[in-house]
Amino acid sequence: MKAIAPTSLLQSSLVDLLDLEVDGDLDGLPRHLWERALGDPARDFLRRPGKQFRSRLVYASWVSAGGAAHAMPSVLPQIVELLHAGSLIVDDIEDQAETRRDAPALHRVHGVPLALNTGNWMYFWALTLIERLPLESSIRADLTREACQAVERCHRGQALDLALKVSELSQGEIARVVRAASRLKTAALMELSAVIGAIALGAESAQVEALRRFGRDLGTGLQMLDDLGSITSPARAHKASEDLENDRPTWPWAWLASCCSASEYEQHIDRLKCVLRAEEAPEALAQALSERVAEAGRERVHSSLLLSLAELQAEFGDLDIIAEMRAEISRLEKSYE
Repeated sequence: MKAIAPTSLLQSSLVDLLDLEVDGDLDGLPRHLWERALGDPARDFLRRPGKQFRSRLVYASWVSAGGAAHAMPSVLPQIVELLHAGSLIVDDIEDQAETRRDAPALHRVHGVPLALNTGNWMYFWALTLIERLPLESSIRADLTREACQAVERCHRGQALDLALKVSELSQGEIARVVRAASRLKTAALMELSAVIGAIALGAESAQVEALRRFGRDLGTGLQMLDDLGSITSPARAHKASEDLENDRPTWPWAWLASCCSASEYEQHIDRLKCVLRAEEAPEALAQALSERVAEAGRERVHSSLLLSLAELQAEFGDLDIIAEMRAEISRLEKSYE
């Protein structure tokens, strides 16, 4: 199976774009001062390799809507990757995370104030990149509106994630909270990735909306997969510990709430409170959650991801790009085992 997109279309380096941003004598200051203030921390993060899944989804959107691969503006997928990078930096600060992409979290290296400013700047830098695209002004306006709405929705979802605690929610509330947070926090950027290529082409609204539904459902399914992997994959045990120690609503709790009695659910909540008081290791509770919901969780993740692809295929037919997306999703599922 070939790659979802030619490498040349996905590796228009954000580091190269950053070099242009801080090049020369800006606002009367020499480059070395801008490097210290903005270039160094941004470059530190952008050099770290990510999955580039959102970039590939932008390409899939472009091709599904009828665009020629060679004609896609190379900066288009990087707009979404830049928004994602900014959100990760801010998210790590809010989570007090230790690592990101196999390196210390940016705020651990450069301090919270500079990391926070860098992450926020990336949101606005992405918007300026939209303005530079060689497209009609009306299409650039549509893309800017989509990006702003996606970032606003991400912040709504993050607010739910930060403010609402598993130990303080009722058994009947937890699934609704997790679903809403996933659709906002994670699915919003996937949704943007799924439509940005089609919008850039001026695709028909029916095509854009089909891609929007696909991105939203895919984002929700991938958040399920991420949460599931944290309690089943030894390589991601640190993520489960982080979620439990921060009392975060995640899909394992939503699945637990939907499949067990009130007394059993309360027993798990009591164990969570022990973790919060440092009376029980988070790894032990993660193992208990895995034993209780992992099998059902895998089925829900798989069916959710397959459903998102089926909806896309119903709109666009048997495109090669859809088969390639199916293979990529299968690879992601295996990577979390």
